[in-house]
Amino acid sequence: MHPASASIHPTAHIEEGVIVGEHSKIWEHVHIRKHAHIGRNTQIGEKSIIAYGVSIGSFVKINAMVYIPAYVTIQDFCMISAGTVFTNDLYPRAMNKELTALETSEPTEDTLETLVKKGTTIGSNATIGPGIYLGEFSMIGMGSVVTKNVPDFGLVIGNPARLVGYVCICGPRLVSLGNPPGSGTVVACERCQREFLWNGNAILLQKDVDHASCE
Repeated sequence: MHPASASIHPTAHIEEGVIVGEHSKIWEHVHIRKHAHIGRNTQIGEKSIIAYGVSIGSFVKINAMVYIPAYVTIQDFCMISAGTVFTNDLYPRAMNKELTALETSEPTEDTLETLVKKGTTIGSNATIGPGIYLGEFSMIGMGSVVTKNVPDFGLVIGNPARLVGYVCICGPRLVSLGNPPGSGTVVACERCQREFLWNGNAILLQKDVDHASCE
C-alpha cells in the first residue's frame, strides 16, 4: 500500500504486502521484500535491501547500501548510515546441517530478533550482530562491530564495540567513561540545554526543553 504522498523511484522493487507511510521516500534500486512496514516521513537510500517482515518507524533516515534482514525492528527517529549491515543468524552456514541442500533463507529457531530503539544513530559501515538491543538515543560509531546490547544514550566504538560514554538526545557526548563525573552530578548539553543526572552507571533525563530549541 503506497499513499499518493509517498515518493518511490521507478527502479525500486517493492514486493506485495509492503506498507509505505505518507511522505516517505524510496530511492533508486531499493529492494523491499513482502510484508515489510515503512512508517511516514522516512527515507530509504539507494541500493538498500529490506527483508520480509521488517518494521521501520517514522522519521527514519536509512542511507545508501544498508542491509536489514528479517526480525529487525527500527523505531522512530533513527539514523542508519551508509553501508550498515545487520545480521540475524546464530549459526550462519550456506549448507544445512545434514549437508544435503542449501540452508533455507526463511527464519528458523536460530534467527534472532534485533531491536533498534527510538532515536538511535548507527555510523557508516557498522555491523550489528544478531539478537542485539540498541537503547534509545544510543550512538554507534562508524565501522563498529556491535556484539552486545547498548544502553540508552550509550556511545560505543570499535571492533568489538565498547562503551566509552553517553550522549545527549541531540548528539553531543555528555559523559566520558575515561573521566566520568561524580555520581549524582547533573550534566547539561551545551547544544540543546537538556539536563541529565549521572548516577554512576547511566544518565537519566532530568529537564527537557522545547523541541524547537534543539537545532
